[in-house]
Amino acid sequence: MIPYGDFSFFYISIILLLPVIVLGLIGKRSLIYNRIVTFVMIVLIFSDEQKNILDNQYLSYQLIFFVLYVIYQIGLIKIYLKIVEKSNNFKMFAFAILLSLLPLITIKVLQSSWLGEYQVKIYGTRLIEFIGFLGISYIAFKSIQLIMEIRDKRIKSIEVLKLVDFITFFPTISSGPIDRYRRFIKDENTIPTPEAYYGLLIKATHMIFIGFLYKYIIAYYINEYVIKVVPIDTDQTFMNYLVYMYGYSFYLFFDFAGYSLFAIAFSYLLGIQTPINFNKPFKSKNIKDFWNRWHMSLSFWFRDCVYMRFVFWVSKKKLIKDKLLISNLGFLLNFFIMGIWHGIEINYILYGLYHAFLFIAYGYYEVWRKKHPLKVNNMFINAVAIVITFHCVAFGFLLFSGKLI
Repeated sequence: MIPYGDFSFFYISIILLLPVIVLGLIGKRSLIYNRIVTFVMIVLIFSDEQKNILDNQYLSYQLIFFVLYVIYQIGLIKIYLKIVEKSNNFKMFAFAILLSLLPLITIKVLQSSWLGEYQVKIYGTRLIEFIGFLGISYIAFKSIQLIMEIRDKRIKSIEVLKLVDFITFFPTISSGPIDRYRRFIKDENTIPTPEAYYGLLIKATHMIFIGFLYKYIIAYYINEYVIKVVPIDTDQTFMNYLVYMYGYSFYLFFDFAGYSLFAIAFSYLLGIQTPINFNKPFKSKNIKDFWNRWHMSLSFWFRDCVYMRFVFWVSKKKLIKDKLLISNLGFLLNFFIMGIWHGIEINYILYGLYHAFLFIAYGYYEVWRKKHPLKVNNMFINAVAIVITFHCVAFGFLLFSGKLI
């Protein structure tokens, strides 16, 4: 069962959440029941009628590897926490990050088409179909963020059950939004008043309806009547590419924004105020503004855990004196990693490098603008900036789609 992928997910999860809603409206919460709901939903999400043990769809290989992976990450985090209490050195930090990333790297390599005929198989079936599971990337992001905060001494103790709640939180398990541990635990430890929970319930209901509009109506019609109709594979004309680029850009937004609204809404029903993921991204005036509005939880995670870490480390070690060069190298690293995170495929790598180029180019433009301020009406400048930014972003999505390669 794919989260928010069909109506069965909605009615099963809402039925299970009815006691949570009733308790919330009277200012109560049962963490035990919440954990039971999470357990049931995870078993349903990973159920598989074919790849399972004892011919039981609820004992799927993916569920088993998911459980093992969660145990692995929790064990790694707890061990690193103990190590930091005695010695907080960079080598152990880097090793912990590598160990946390290793399963994800393995999965990404096995998923890659670059392996060709050398795909690892078991009884004629690709190994990745047994061990790969939904949401592995987002669990890795949470684990890495925790390791970094432990390294920075922002987190000095972790309860295992709280950590399990954070990592396995079912509303966001497949594709985010990516929450932060301390923010999540603060919400989990705070029981909303009946009035506050009623407010969350109203917001959640509104988000669910908007999510249905985005994902199941607008995105559906764009996919059916634009993306599937444009003969871009057989008739590669400029106009076909242009129409496909526009259609695919809006499809990505409405499909993913709809999913994110569902995830946030179900989080609200559990009393967890998961951060928003989209904020009118196509109104962005420049590429930096865009990434402050698009897939915000992912963008901010990469900013904090990759870009800022790299810039701070290079500056501290005094490896490079030029601040603009350090920043540009940080953008290259940041978006290259973001590209290969989507998959080790040429279109994803080019997509990441393309956005790094946009950031670097805009940085030089900002320097030029400070020296040459434009004496033109701000409304006109803003309109032109929005149009240019949208088309730069849309071309990036065309790269991402793989239709140009």
